[in-house]
Order: sequence, then C-alpha cells, then structure tokens
Amino acid sequence: MDNALFSARVNDAADICEKAQKPKFLGFLTADETECARRLLNNRRCCTKFFGGYEGAERVMLGCFPDWDEIRNFPVSAVTFTFRKSDTLRHRDFLGALMALGIKRETVGDILTEEGRAVIFVTNEIKGFVLSQVEKIGSAGVKVSEGFVPPLPLSDRLEELSVTAASERLDCVISAICGISRAKSEELIGAGLVTLNSEASLKQTRAVTAGDVISVRTKGRFTVVSLDGRTKKNRIIIKYKRYV
Repeated sequence: MDNALFSARVNDAADICEKAQKPKFLGFLTADETECARRLLNNRRCCTKFFGGYEGAERVMLGCFPDWDEIRNFPVSAVTFTFRKSDTLRHRDFLGALMALGIKRETVGDILTEEGRAVIFVTNEIKGFVLSQVEKIGSAGVKVSEGFVPPLPLSDRLEELSVTAASERLDCVISAICGISRAKSEELIGAGLVTLNSEASLKQTRAVTAGDVISVRTKGRFTVVSLDGRTKKNRIIIKYKRYV
C-alpha cells in the first residue's frame, strides 16, 4: 500500500463529503487500509462507516456521510456463481478470472466459496459487467446471478476445533488458537498483523467474544464460536472455526 497516495484518497473522500454535503464511498479496502482510514478520519466532521456487503466482511468499503444525513445503503452488490460440484473452484480461481477481465482489485470484496457455489461482493459499478461477461472460471462453466440465497458460504472448508486459554484477552486467545507464546502474540498485535472483525487492534487486553473473526497474518483466519465453560485449572474453553 502506498500510504501517501492512499491517505490522499481518503482525505479527498472526506473533503468531498463535507464540502458537497453528499455521501462519498471508497473501496473495497484491505484490513490495513481500513485501519489507516479509521485513524485519518478520527477527527473529521463527516460520519464514517465501513461495510463489505455483510457483517464480518474482511474487505470493506468506506462510506463518508454528512453529519446530518442518515447512513444510506452502500453501493455493494452480491453476485452468485453456481457450478458443478465436481469442479473444484477456489478463491484464487475466481479472483484470477476477474482480474484477467481487467477488473480492478479494489472493486471486488470478499470471495466466499463452497462446493458448487461462490458468492462474490462487488461494487455496483461492475456488477452488470460481471453478470454479462463471466461464463467460465478457468475451464469450468458457471451460471451467474444477482444476489444470494442465505446462508453465505463460510469458506472453502472450515475446521472446528477447541482450545483453552487463560482469559478472553486478545493476546491470550491468539496464543491458544495459533499455538504460539503469549509474548509472540503480543508482538504480532503490536506490529499490526492481527485484525479483529476487520479492524486492526493494538490493544492486547481487548476482550474477545463469540462471533468475533480474528485474522493473524501468516497464521490464518478464525471465527470464535463460543467461550463457555472452564477447566479444573480455571482456563476458558474456546471453540472456534479455522478457515483452511
């Protein structure tokens, strides 16, 4: 990420919103870009919100709204791809196919895949192009339609596991889930390599709750299912799902 260029784009979006008194959108953004935008907009007059098409999205769009205005719908659409279950298509296959069509990465949000189906979030600007132009992903034929039927695919594959941790603190939970020392988890958090619900968190003491999505660079992405019960040694039992 070119920090200077990105910062200028964020500030431009806020300036347009505040001067023209109309909503302005930017993105999709990565977790690092989202955190950078949060810092830049902390003291601006406009209201801001991040949204990627569904709760818990990893790639999100920034919306700047006049402080008197209601936060409106984001220009984000879901597109569903269906294909034969015998065709093994993954995140990288869909992303590669879209990029090969000249689509810019920033116009594509999360790509959620499962057996026989994928749901991709895109900007409204390119929705029509995707619906009309994509017929194959690699050599596999696909049918493309607007919207999606709940529930959303969670991942290519999810593995449900459980561990125990000393407390609900973010550093303790990461240490337990990733199988690393608490000192190492503190180091990762301090370096900005950890996101909690798409937000980079530098607070090691932040409490983790059920439903939180934790991403640890080089270690993976995890969804906390529950933090219920304790062992005889008074350690918290954490159930979570790992994206693989």
